[in-house]
Amino acid sequence: MALSWNEIKDRALRFTKEWEGESRERAEKDTFWNDFFNVFGISRRRLATFEEPVKKLNNAQGFIDLFWKGTLLVEHKSKGRSLDAAFEQASDYFHGIKEHELPKYVLVSDFENFRLYDLDEKTEHSFHLSDFHKNIKLFGFIAGYQKRSFKDEDEVNIAAAELMGKLHDQLEESGYQGHDLEVYLVRLLFCLFADDTGIFEKDIFKEFIEVKTSEDGSNLGALLAQLFQTLNRPKEARSTMLDEHLNAFPYVNGKLFEEPLMIPSFNSRMREILLLCSALNWGKISPAIFGSMFQSVMDPKERRNLGAHYTSEKNILKLIKPLFLDELWEEFHKIKGNKRQLLEFQMRLGKLKFLDPACGCGNFLIITYREIRLLELEVMKEIYKGQQAIGIQEILCVDVDQFYGIEYDEFPAKIAEVALWLMDHQMNLRVSEEFGLYYARLPLKKSAKIVHGNALRINWEDVVPKEELSFILGNPPFYGKQYQSKVQKEDMAKVFKGVDGAGVLDYVSAWYLKASALIVSSKIRVAFVSTNSISQGEQTGVLWGYLVKNFGVKINFAHQTFNWKNEAKGNAAVHVVIIGFSVLEQNQKKLFIYDNINGDPIEVRVKRINPYLVEGRDVFILKRNNLISPQAPKMIKGSMPNDGGYFLFNEEEKNDFLKTEPNANEWIRKFIGGREFINGISRYCLWLKGINPNQLRAMPEVLKRVELVKDLRLKSDREATRKSAKTPTLFGEDRQPDFDYLALPEVSSERREYIPTEYYTREVIASNKVYMVPNCGLYGFGVLTSKMFMVWIIYVSGRLKSDFSISTGIVYHNFPWPKNPSDKNKALVEEKAQKVIDTRAKYPDSSLADLYDPLLMPADLVRAHQELDRAVDQCYRPQPFTTEMARIEYLFELYEEYLTPLLGKGRKK
Repeated sequence: MALSWNEIKDRALRFTKEWEGESRERAEKDTFWNDFFNVFGISRRRLATFEEPVKKLNNAQGFIDLFWKGTLLVEHKSKGRSLDAAFEQASDYFHGIKEHELPKYVLVSDFENFRLYDLDEKTEHSFHLSDFHKNIKLFGFIAGYQKRSFKDEDEVNIAAAELMGKLHDQLEESGYQGHDLEVYLVRLLFCLFADDTGIFEKDIFKEFIEVKTSEDGSNLGALLAQLFQTLNRPKEARSTMLDEHLNAFPYVNGKLFEEPLMIPSFNSRMREILLLCSALNWGKISPAIFGSMFQSVMDPKERRNLGAHYTSEKNILKLIKPLFLDELWEEFHKIKGNKRQLLEFQMRLGKLKFLDPACGCGNFLIITYREIRLLELEVMKEIYKGQQAIGIQEILCVDVDQFYGIEYDEFPAKIAEVALWLMDHQMNLRVSEEFGLYYARLPLKKSAKIVHGNALRINWEDVVPKEELSFILGNPPFYGKQYQSKVQKEDMAKVFKGVDGAGVLDYVSAWYLKASALIVSSKIRVAFVSTNSISQGEQTGVLWGYLVKNFGVKINFAHQTFNWKNEAKGNAAVHVVIIGFSVLEQNQKKLFIYDNINGDPIEVRVKRINPYLVEGRDVFILKRNNLISPQAPKMIKGSMPNDGGYFLFNEEEKNDFLKTEPNANEWIRKFIGGREFINGISRYCLWLKGINPNQLRAMPEVLKRVELVKDLRLKSDREATRKSAKTPTLFGEDRQPDFDYLALPEVSSERREYIPTEYYTREVIASNKVYMVPNCGLYGFGVLTSKMFMVWIIYVSGRLKSDFSISTGIVYHNFPWPKNPSDKNKALVEEKAQKVIDTRAKYPDSSLADLYDPLLMPADLVRAHQELDRAVDQCYRPQPFTTEMARIEYLFELYEEYLTPLLGKGRKK
């Protein structure tokens, strides 16, 4: 076990006094470095060799003064000689060193001066012998201490996962598969980490492989099996004949090495990969990040995007800080200086219990554990300020057995359990460093409870009793309704049995219902990361209407839509929200608003947050077949061809077709979808409505296409499509109006400040990707092209990725049009709407996509829209709307006003 920092410091002072004034390189160099290692309680003879022969870059024979393979290279000079030259000489040796033996540190010295180069961090530290005791923590890698800077991504995590992936593949190809392979890799992960962090004596696992196993790897499997048995047996119960290398390993316990496994076969390549793994600095590896990346090891396809699957620490903190961490730190700062309250506070930290019911590799639990331990450390520093060193194990309260998880897959469940132990050890080193006493929890006596099973079929109280639970948190799987597997659909049917409209819900919503049912009549608080779809569109009313009405759920904090991603290459961002809730009301609530979904949020303190994640009363907008505003014009969806593309043409295709079938010209119409009219793309369609048989027979090329459409529809799995095969000359669904119409796209980019709209004549056929408002006058154009309608879309519409998805049932039928505007105000809207149309006409060569691109939008069009916005605003109320939030709050209130008489109730106060 590692020495305490206090002991190391004392030894460093004695070392300094003993070697002051020494200058003879050859005479005392070896003794000097033996004594140097002894400062850290390490035998130099076991780790490093003197005068290691190596071929230099010029192919000349060189000798390294001191070499600890894979860790440290020392070049020593006589007093007063150049340390720059010493480092240059040390660098020359790298050419002849094997890859897995390359050092992470170079140390040069002339007895009196030291210079340490950290090659991973690219740092350099120089100090005099007299200051050695002040710089001992630079050599934590010798003592078994390793500082960790918590980053979203670290190259060493990716390098480690890649190497473990290679080892996994080699073992799998040899026939070693399934459960045994998964557990075996987790055990190796623990040993590699233990070798660099003081759980094991420094590098004894690496040394065991190098010294005891043959180069061809033939005995590696058997010796590792013996090692795993040894790690599972207390020292006093081990054989007296046990090999000294094996007996040097500590008793680990924790049941990690308990299960008998089939012994795999290794070859020289597999042994070399394991040595390369052991050469990495595992003390720098984050248990939180590496766990998820380690999971990708099991799937070579997933490994192509290595690093894309872990949840960054930054994003995890977005959830845990407002859920509990900020509040705990605020309380700590309030009671600083009061020892009694601090002791009570620390004991309470030790009683908090956390459940992640979809924990994966445990990222949320690991970071939560780390943050609670860091807080406890600050509490302990306050309590024991100015006191002599004490027994650390007697003053710690927080431990891994406060953490619970449920995970569907066995492998990540096992990783989560082990990763929490690894984080526990890293935090114990932090405490050791602070108090100067080494502390490691070995043998392992406590562990997190990670249950392998389906969280939607398990009673969560069987995992952790409700009365003991403090917080539920995590990142459950998303899966929209169309992507759910058969088993997942069965899960949803079981959880949402009897809930109206539940068929539209994402898979993640099941965790919200199970959590809400559990926390009734408790103080438990919950926070989940979710797809933003559960706070937009049709799902919002269905899910939150049920949770609020049946369980009394209240939203305490929320992050509006942002990109959930890390910096890894190949990582696809997901648009998510974070929602924290409970059944107990909180006076102060936090709303995190993103001006840029890729940026950082602005925190706003509010009194209430509704399911659309804006300040305001709870509102549940459900799908409607009729308009809530009686004065609004009717909106209909465009026609769906259902033709396999046989009726559709681009400009070139249309011209070529008419060369062979010129009589078809009168049956070809201009055709628009959302993409076509926004981007100014010309498309056409065969519109055969009203054609008589003789006309059709006279056009054989048209008839061929009709036959192809019929065949296509007959092969469909959908009954309605097969039925439409009886009328193959017509679109599958025909909704084309007999009047000119205003067109709106079904989907519009999130970047646009307005929904692009355009007037078309009845002769232009609109596809099912377009919504039409027939006979829409300038007043209707003005309202639907205004900021008020856009804000409604932003908060109420569903999304396609991050783009707005308009619908009639949720968005348009529920949109509250101005109530009884004056003729004067309506006339003003019409005037300003015409100005927008006239301004757009100045740019005939620009598409709507360009005109409404925030970077390209002409200044006069911006001004015209601003004037139109003010005119529309005055139809709603005389007072101006100063913020987007003010607009949506007003619209929600007006929505309730319109809804009340339809429900036959008095207006809510």
